[in-house]
Amino acid sequence: MFRRIGRSALAVAMAALVLSGCSSPTGSGAGAGGVEGTDVIKIGVSAPLTGEIAALGQSTRNAVEMAAEEVNAAGGIDVGGKKLKVRMIIEDDQNSPEQTASVFQKLIHQDQVVAFIGSQSSKATNAGAPIANDAKVPAISPWATNPIVTEGKPYMFRACFIDPFQGYVAAKFAREHLKAQRAAVLYDVASDYNKGLAEVFRKEFEKMGGTITAYETYTTGDKDFSAQLTKIKATNPDVLFLPNYFNEVPLQVQQARKLGLNVTFLGGDGWDSPKLVELGGADMEGTYFTNHYTPTADSPAVKEFVEKFKARYGQVPDAAAALTYDAARILFQAIERAGSLDRDQIRDAIAATEGFQGVTGTITYAGKNDPVKPAVVLKVEGGQFKYETTVNP
Repeated sequence: MFRRIGRSALAVAMAALVLSGCSSPTGSGAGAGGVEGTDVIKIGVSAPLTGEIAALGQSTRNAVEMAAEEVNAAGGIDVGGKKLKVRMIIEDDQNSPEQTASVFQKLIHQDQVVAFIGSQSSKATNAGAPIANDAKVPAISPWATNPIVTEGKPYMFRACFIDPFQGYVAAKFAREHLKAQRAAVLYDVASDYNKGLAEVFRKEFEKMGGTITAYETYTTGDKDFSAQLTKIKATNPDVLFLPNYFNEVPLQVQQARKLGLNVTFLGGDGWDSPKLVELGGADMEGTYFTNHYTPTADSPAVKEFVEKFKARYGQVPDAAAALTYDAARILFQAIERAGSLDRDQIRDAIAATEGFQGVTGTITYAGKNDPVKPAVVLKVEGGQFKYETTVNP
């Protein structure tokens, strides 16, 4: 953890940045990747290491550490003919907008990073993105799917698809694969991710000829959903869409089953964590969720990544880990293509990324800040996440 920078200290730091033009991207000290000394590229990482989605924060840490150590073991990044090692400076944003804003300020003005990876959730990233953009520091969020994250922010990118596409995928799967005529929705109204995905699903499901029978909300931290679920049950839906996080969904499904709610449960990529089955057990069997990749995909890139991650950390990498790994490698390649540590040139190089063969698919920005890439649907079966189908843009 770090101390909040006082206003006077922040003012001094900002003044120094103005005088220097571009903050130094190199510096001394040890960080993720095991790098010490000068001549290192400092990259900031904002991750929810504590808080309600800390499991995703650990995935973030693991992925950036692995990516940094791999590139450093190969000699570093070639910047204008000189090999420079990477130093990841990882800070805990607690999945809190306020803390994320402090993390971004600290990494920019105190650590003077050349670029960012993070954060993960949309609500946290929406707090940090304007800060990075205003400071003209390029940033890539691995997992923040809300459209607002990159809108009007040329320095803010993402490695994931966006909610309008994910909502479309979920609605299409419900209508065509599950043959659902009627759907209900229960979502956290206080979260940008949950709210945005719920809205898109409702719009797309109705556009495809389906009926939304109930549209219920709750607030982050709630534990009793019986009132909302009782209302939903009375509308007799075929599908209950839960665009919420893995730490909340098991309790919602368990309470729904106890009430005798006979539906198919469907969710978004926020479900993707081993904790989903640990917390929900057999109640999660037969449920579905949209996601960014499947670790069982018949792809050389996926197989290599999963094998290395399992050997290092003893677990199968979730989508947050895979997306973070892709984000780090996109950034490394952009720095090398730019041949410079100038932030503007790095931003332009990220935007020019085309045909990047990532773990989560082929990524192209085509001069924009959101990648064009497919989504998969996974089924919880036998306590595992099994591949069901792929939906392309």
